[in-house]
Amino acid sequence: MDYYKMISRHLVVVVAIGAVAWMPDALSATPEAPSDQNSSADSSLPPPVSVKPAVEKIDDSRYRIGDLIFDQKTREIRFPTKVNMSQGLLEYLVVLSKGKVHEALLVTEISPTHLNLAFKLLRYPASRELFSISDENGRPTGKYPHVSADTKAGARIVIDVEWMDDGKTRRIPVNEWIQHIVSQRAMKPGPWLYSGSDFNEGKFIAEMTGDHASIMVDSGAIINYAGSDNGDNVWFGFPKRVPPEGTPVTVIIAPFSKIPTSQQP
Repeated sequence: MDYYKMISRHLVVVVAIGAVAWMPDALSATPEAPSDQNSSADSSLPPPVSVKPAVEKIDDSRYRIGDLIFDQKTREIRFPTKVNMSQGLLEYLVVLSKGKVHEALLVTEISPTHLNLAFKLLRYPASRELFSISDENGRPTGKYPHVSADTKAGARIVIDVEWMDDGKTRRIPVNEWIQHIVSQRAMKPGPWLYSGSDFNEGKFIAEMTGDHASIMVDSGAIINYAGSDNGDNVWFGFPKRVPPEGTPVTVIIAPFSKIPTSQQP
């Protein structure tokens, strides 16, 4: 079946299983804090706007949703961001430009819903392995859900950044822009995790909070760091490597098995 026809035919199904949360009644409501303490919506953020994904075919394998482009063959996702912080404490990798900018490396204008839809259409499985199961009162139990090995493997991704440097295009793993507070070394090469965010009373949490990718464990973010030391107050920007604030940067997401060779000196 033609891939574009498949998208058109199954978009409603994708919506039903949680790829998007843009129904007007859900997004016009006042956001309420989810039960998980890590994914609570920031009350200082503006109300979520209506997001109506339209998938546009670019060529034989590439498709566009707003400013985001994804490739059916390579399963690569690209979207524009800007450098928000070149140094200082980092808790998030990518957030909306009107979101938690005081603790994020990169900011973007793309909708979290669009990003999640691209993951779904490329058949990445979401893994919730990092998030403790909550009890009936919403408190974490310290127990974690069983996630199959196949799902864990399929949910792991690599995140690269691409930007212009002295007229030349450079591309490296984003891990090399992040350093540990104690060792002051760059974050080790390794995967990030497509965790898929969650819903709270019918509202898509990532769209409410504006959190695309989190370094600390945050069940409301679409992407989480899968390595060790994924708490807060651990990671900082690498000022000798991160370009100046405001520099346009393309974020590139691909399956973890396809890690490009670093070009970082």
